[in-house]
Amino acid sequence: MFALEIFLFIVAVVGVITLGIWKSRDEDLHGDKGASDYFLAGRGLTWWLVGFSLIAANISTEQFVGMSGASANWLGMAIASYEWMAAVTLIFVAFWFLPKFLKAGLYTIPEFLEYRFDGVARLAMAIPAIVTLVFVTTSSVIFSGAKFVSEYYNTVPVLNSLTAMCWLIAIFAAVYVFIGGLKACVWTDLIWGAALIVGGAVVMFLAFSTLAEKPAEDLILTKVANSEATVQNLEGAGAWERFMLLNDGVNGEAVAVEGPNGSGGKVHMIRPKTDSDIPWTALLIGLWIPNFFYWGLNQYIVQRTLGSKSLAEGQKGIVFAALLKLLIPFVVVIPGILAYNLFSGDLFNPTTGEYDYDRAFPVLVRNLIQPLPWLSWFVLAALCGAVISSLASMLNSASTIATMDLYSKFTKEKNPEKLVKVGRFFVVLFVILAGLVAPALDNFTSIFAYIQEFQGFISPGILAVFIFGFFSPKTPRYFGAVGIGLNVVSYGAFKWAIGPWLVSNGWWYADQIAFLDRMAICFLIVLLAGLILTIVKPMKAPVEMPVNDEIALESSTGAKIVGIGVVIASIALYAVFW
Repeated sequence: MFALEIFLFIVAVVGVITLGIWKSRDEDLHGDKGASDYFLAGRGLTWWLVGFSLIAANISTEQFVGMSGASANWLGMAIASYEWMAAVTLIFVAFWFLPKFLKAGLYTIPEFLEYRFDGVARLAMAIPAIVTLVFVTTSSVIFSGAKFVSEYYNTVPVLNSLTAMCWLIAIFAAVYVFIGGLKACVWTDLIWGAALIVGGAVVMFLAFSTLAEKPAEDLILTKVANSEATVQNLEGAGAWERFMLLNDGVNGEAVAVEGPNGSGGKVHMIRPKTDSDIPWTALLIGLWIPNFFYWGLNQYIVQRTLGSKSLAEGQKGIVFAALLKLLIPFVVVIPGILAYNLFSGDLFNPTTGEYDYDRAFPVLVRNLIQPLPWLSWFVLAALCGAVISSLASMLNSASTIATMDLYSKFTKEKNPEKLVKVGRFFVVLFVILAGLVAPALDNFTSIFAYIQEFQGFISPGILAVFIFGFFSPKTPRYFGAVGIGLNVVSYGAFKWAIGPWLVSNGWWYADQIAFLDRMAICFLIVLLAGLILTIVKPMKAPVEMPVNDEIALESSTGAKIVGIGVVIASIALYAVFW
C-alpha cells in the first residue's frame, strides 16, 4: 500500500513542478525585461492565477499543522479569526493598497518606503523582511511540512526523519523557483490551491463520518468541562450534532472560558479578555495589524499582485482569494477540533508527558486517509504541494528583496541578466540557511505562536509607517526609519519589561499581556509618534511618487460588488459562531 501511495504521490509532485517550469519557458531572462519576467512573471498575471496563487502561497502546513493544532487545543474556532478577518482585510488591500503599488511600478514593498520616505526606511524594512522570510517563515514552513510527513510516515525509515524531510522539501522548492521564478510559482500554485481546498474538504468529510460512527462512550471523554452532554445525547445524534454537543453543549451552555484545553466551549470566535492568545480585545485592533501587514505589505504574498496584468485583474484576483479564505476554517480549524475528539490519545506524547497539538492534522490524515491509498496520495500531494508552493514563493520573494533592495541599490547594477543571476544565487543561499534552522524549531511548543510572536517586532511599526506614507503627505521623511525602530524597542519593552511590571503591580486585567494586545499598544505608540512629528515638523511640499504608465489602472466594478458580499458573509460567520 505504501509503495503505491508513495509512487502516485511522487508522480503528482514532480508532474506539477514540471508543469510550472514548462509554463515559465517563454521568459526572456536575457533580455531587457529579464528581471521583470523572473521576479514578477512579466507583469502579465490574470485574476485566476493571482487568486489561486495567493491562497496556495498562504495556506501551507503553517495552517494545517499550526492552526489545526491551535484549534485542537483550547482556542478552538477562535483561531479562525486569522482567516475570516483576512477575507475582510483583502478587500481593503485590493482597493486601497494595490492601486498605489501598481501606479508606482514597484518590484518590492520596501521600495515604496524609499520613494515616500528615504533609503534608510527601505533598508529598515528590507533587512528584517529577509531575516523574517528566511529564518522565521521559510524555516517554519520547511519544519511544519517535514513534521507532517514524518508524523504521517512514522514507521517508514528516512521518511520518519524530521531532518531528512526538511532537506528534501527545501530542495524540491528551490529547484523550480531557481529555474522559473515567479511564473513557475504561480502556475504550480494554481494546481496546489485547487487541490488544497478539495483535499481539506475530503479530510473534513471523513472526519465527520468517523465522528458519526465512533462509540459515544469514547467521545464523551473528550467533551469540554462545561458541556452538559451525556452518552445518551450522543447516541441519538448525527455527526454535526455530536460535534456541537462535545464542544458547545446541549443548549450552547459551553461558553468559552480561560483555562487549559477542555475547560470551556471550543466553537466560539469571542474569547475572554484574559485569554493569553486571542482575547476579544485583540479583535478590535491587535489582530487587524498582522492581517493588514501580512496581506498588504508582506512581499511573498503581495509579489503575485505586483505581477498582475492590470489593476482590475489584480483586484479580481484578490477578491477571489478573499472568497476562498471564508472556506479555510472549515477545512483546517474544524478538523483540528475533530482530531482531539476522535484521536486525543494519539496526540499525547509519552516522552514529554504532554499533548503535542501540532500533531493534530497529521494524526487525522494518518488515521483517516492512509488506509485509502487510492485517495491518500492525492491528499498527501495536495498538502505537501502546498508546503513546496509556499516555500518557493518565500524563496522567490526573499531573493527579490535581496537583489533589488540590497544588491542593486548598493552596486547600482541595472543589467537584467545579471540581476537574475544574483537572484538565483540568493535562492540557493537562503534555502540552505532555512534548511539548517528548520529542524531546531522542534523545540517550540507551537509553531504558529512562534511565527506570530516574532511578527510583533516587525508588523505594527511597518503598518503604521505605511499608513502615514499613504495618507499623510506632510509627514517628514525620516519618520519611516524612526517608526520602524520605535516599534522594535516598544515591543521588546512591553514583552520583557513594561508588560511584566504592569502585570505584577495588578495594573493589567490578565496575568500577562497577550501578544496581539502588545501589537496594538505598539501600533498606537508609533501612530502617536508619527502624528506628533507631522504636527511639529511637517514637510513643506508632498513627495512626488513615480508613475508606471505601462499598466492599466482602471478599477474593477465587479470586484467591488463581490468584495461587499465577502464582508457581509464574514460578519454573518462571526454571528453564527459568536
